[in-house]
Formats: sequence, C-alpha cells, structure tokens
Amino acid sequence: MIILLPYGNKMNNYSHKELNTVLGRFTVSQKKYDFKTLTDGFINDTFLVSKNANPQYVLQRVNHNVFKNIDGLMGNINNALEELNDPTYSKITLIKTNTGNTYSEDDHGYWRLMTFINHSTAYNTTTEPHIAFEAGKIIGKFHLLLENTNLDDYVDTIPRFHDLNLRKEQFEEALTTADSKKIEISKEAIVFAKKILVKLEDLNAIKLPVRVCHNDTKLNNILFSKNTNTALCLIDLDTLMKGYFYYDFGDAVRTIANTAPEDEQDHSKIVFDKTLFEAFVNGLAANGPFLNPKEIETLPLGAIFMPFIHGLRALTDYLNNNIYYKVSYENQNLDRCLSLFDFTQKALNEQDYMRVIVSEKLMVKRN
Repeated sequence: MIILLPYGNKMNNYSHKELNTVLGRFTVSQKKYDFKTLTDGFINDTFLVSKNANPQYVLQRVNHNVFKNIDGLMGNINNALEELNDPTYSKITLIKTNTGNTYSEDDHGYWRLMTFINHSTAYNTTTEPHIAFEAGKIIGKFHLLLENTNLDDYVDTIPRFHDLNLRKEQFEEALTTADSKKIEISKEAIVFAKKILVKLEDLNAIKLPVRVCHNDTKLNNILFSKNTNTALCLIDLDTLMKGYFYYDFGDAVRTIANTAPEDEQDHSKIVFDKTLFEAFVNGLAANGPFLNPKEIETLPLGAIFMPFIHGLRALTDYLNNNIYYKVSYENQNLDRCLSLFDFTQKALNEQDYMRVIVSEKLMVKRN
C-alpha cells in the first residue's frame, strides 16, 4: 500500500535498548535480542527480531496517524488470524502482552509482536508463471478461509479506502486549488483521469457480495517459501476489512501481470503480461469455485479500477503539493500516477481478453 506517513515524518529512530524494553512487555523469553529494520513496508516501523542470528519475531509500531482505531485494527487482525487456519496456509500468531492484550502502548505509540515464518521471502515483481500461480492460489485460499467469518466483527480501518466517489471528490477539490504550473504539467493525466472515472461508474451499479478483503494484495504482501517458492500466506493485514473481491483481484494483477515498479518512468517497460495473468487466474481456480457469476464479471473492471485508483490518489497528492505520500523528489507522485495510468490503459486494452479468461477458468459449468 502506498498510503504513507504524512510527508517528512521520520521513523525508526530507536535504539536496541529501547526495542528490548518494548519486547519485555510481551510474553517472550526475556533475553537481549537483535533488531533489523525492515524497509519493504512504508506505513509502520517494522523490525525483524533475532537471537544469535536466528529470526524469531516481527515487531511493529503501528502508525496511528494512518490507523486511528487501533482497537478495531487489532481486533480485525486477531479475528482473521483465528480463521486463517489450514494445513495449506502458514499460520502467523500475535504474541500477547504480559497483561493479555494484542498490543502495547507507550509514549512512542502502539506496538505489536508476531511470529516470524522461517525460510520465507517476498517478491516485488516476478517474471515466473509459477510465482503468479501461487499468488493466485494463496489469495483464493485466503478468501475461502474467511468466507464464513462474521462481517460485523470487522471495522473499517481506513474508512472509504477504495471508495471511488471519495477519491473523485478529493481529485476535483485538488483541481480547484492546485498551482497552475502543476495543472499544466499534469494535463494529460487529468484528462485521462476524467475519462476513466466515467468508465468505472458501472461498478457502482453492480450488486456484489461483501467479503472480508485484504485490500492490499500487491505481490510483496505474499510470503513464499525460499525452498519451494510455494506461497505461504498474506502479510500486512492492517487494511483487512470489508470490501469486494475485485479489490484484491485488481491489486494483485497490477503487480503480478506487470513486471515494472510502481513509479517506472520508462513506460515501454510497463506490460500486461498475459502469461502471468493466466497463471494468476489458474491459481485462483485451483481452489475450486468460490466466486459468484457477478463477481467474476467484475474482475476485468477490477484490474482497471485498482491501478487507476492508486494512480488517481498519487495525482491528487501531486496537485496538493505532496502532503500525504512520501516522495524522494518533487515529481515522484506524478511519475507514480503516470506509470499506474499507463498500466490502467494497458489493462483496459485487454478487457475483452480478461473477460474470456476469467469466464473460462472461474465460471462454474452448469448443465
């Protein structure tokens, strides 16, 4: 997920002594541990906790600037982890505090501790159909395991996270206040955004079942076995909340069928790889039927919707002078937007193809 800290906020300024003090609040052996900062996630402070060079746990400080309802967030994760219990799905456990809670609070914020899955790795992109297949298979398994969970037990950790109406309103408001030079520089992106907003209005009219979704199924939020490259489980569960399956489908496609990074400036490197797409859908299908016909019909639009909404938010923040996303140079949000919009267009060009593939592989054949 690229919704990050407010721009300029610095994190990870903790000594080993301070982190060992935090760890002492949890029900683990009281030793002196070593800590390594993990940089793949940009929202929370994340540390790999090791003893004698052996990874033991993952310690995180939850960013409450983004996640306001810590009780609700931790309740969502705890509920889901109890349901995500299957021989083919690797189990992550929340380590309780010494007082029996799922998180600890101090002057620095809110901390949680989870078990570490040994011999695991993650990929930002892939060119391997096997990885794409495994990604589809584990996402399908995730949804199957949560299929009968009680929706009322889950709160929205980021209200209206994938609400296109909200993102449209924010975009239109940014257009009224943006510097005229930024409007000129991004004029092609603005025209494209307005065109796709109209095209995606159809999604609002389709009645779909509400599911508990991960809501951030980019490839590097899936753990794989280092030994077999089998997908093990999904991580980064902070955005786990109610939604529609096309959210998780589209977010996965934008990072699996495309082998370029999110802010790639050379758009010739941005592709819609049909081999990877079909491998991913085959992975979903390996779980057996679990989607209804209406859900399957929305999947091609979902592959357009998700890169577009991420791109729209990056464009909006660019127009707002980079007040929300972290950037390393002035126009990085615009580069993100243009890259995501380029993939949106390439997915749009393949809409008919995607419709055929998901229908053939996911629709239940009826006599």
